Amino acid sequence: MLAAGSSDLMLRVLPQLILLLLVARLGGAAMQRLGQPRVVGEIAAGLLLGPSAFGALWPEGFAAVFSDVGPSSPLALLGQLGLVFLTLLMGMEFEFAHLRTTAKTAVAVALGGIALPFTIGTPLAWLLHEELQLDVPLPGMSLFLSTALSITSIPVLGSILLENGLTRTRVGVVAITAAGLDDALGWVLLATVSAIVAGGGALDHCAAMLGATAAFVAFTLFVVRPLLVRLVARPVAQGEPLSLSGLSLVLGATLACAYGTERIGVFALFGSFVLGASLWNESALRDALKQKLAPVVDALFLPVFFALTGLRTNVGQLDTRTEWLLCAVVFVAACVGKVVGCAGAARLFGVPLRESLCVGVLMNTRALMGLVAIEVGRSIGVIDGAVYTMLVLMAIGTTLLTTPLLRTLAPRAPAAATTTSPRL
Repeated sequence: MLAAGSSDLMLRVLPQLILLLLVARLGGAAMQRLGQPRVVGEIAAGLLLGPSAFGALWPEGFAAVFSDVGPSSPLALLGQLGLVFLTLLMGMEFEFAHLRTTAKTAVAVALGGIALPFTIGTPLAWLLHEELQLDVPLPGMSLFLSTALSITSIPVLGSILLENGLTRTRVGVVAITAAGLDDALGWVLLATVSAIVAGGGALDHCAAMLGATAAFVAFTLFVVRPLLVRLVARPVAQGEPLSLSGLSLVLGATLACAYGTERIGVFALFGSFVLGASLWNESALRDALKQKLAPVVDALFLPVFFALTGLRTNVGQLDTRTEWLLCAVVFVAACVGKVVGCAGAARLFGVPLRESLCVGVLMNTRALMGLVAIEVGRSIGVIDGAVYTMLVLMAIGTTLLTTPLLRTLAPRAPAAATTTSPRL
């Protein structure tokens, strides 16, 4: 028999988990039938279960089921672990040999995806601050909003590339590499904003983070990768099955890398992605991990995370015409900043127009990473409830827009990569 505390925890968490998995699966399947990534349906399911719908229609029932679901809850930990393992698989999925010809383009796209959103972010912050009469510091809000508009969601972007068969194309490699650079810079910028708001030494902190991140990447490439290749990847490539010990070693290394970048302040997903990317050419290990790990990530961890994201969002906070109009302005500004900034940079480096637009549309995907950044903004006090909801809707809306635009711009891209690849 379980101890009393453990029993109470199980009695609280298991009904939440069952409900989230069921509704998230139904929402994801419905959105997939409409040609959207499952992540969109899973977030929509969370919105229905959250204060926007379930909580508004039956407040007592909502409080009884989800009163203790927060950032440090067991369900939140499940979702975070799923993302860590997904980004490992995603990093292994990409054909980085393309970087011989696309590295400069990817860097330019990443810079374009930060420069234009920062140019737009300052006047947008001023507009929101004035129209909504916000009681938050305008400089901090301006820096944060510009950073939030700069974020691209690597996991969701990777999922869309996988589902459209673009992982080993120039568009895919440019987009995912630029997104990785944008997110790395974005978390450094976010940390800088936090330091400025707190009154700390932002420049020293930023320099320390950059140095620590560079050291982490070097350690992963020159120490962790060779060990995993010798102990796990090489035996699998020679025909041996992936053993339980080998799988445990890979998972342990993944968690260690995620912990390392989380300690640095760059975000845990960056660490697991770097580890996966360092093993991109170990195809036998990649296939073995997809068989053993991807189904569990796909069926359990990720639906929980995305449903919880919707669960914590309250659309009812936007209750006036002005607020909804400002929400539309935020959405348009976000799309212009990323699509024009990234597509323009790609075009300047000789990428054909349609491919450049595909890159810009892909970089406009924010979902996961955007939502995490938005949560940080609320926690440090630079955005209020209404702006928080606007930014969450923007992150979801840009993700909804990506797949139909991508299929319009790249109609010949195959759309059947999901049978062998993880998804969101």
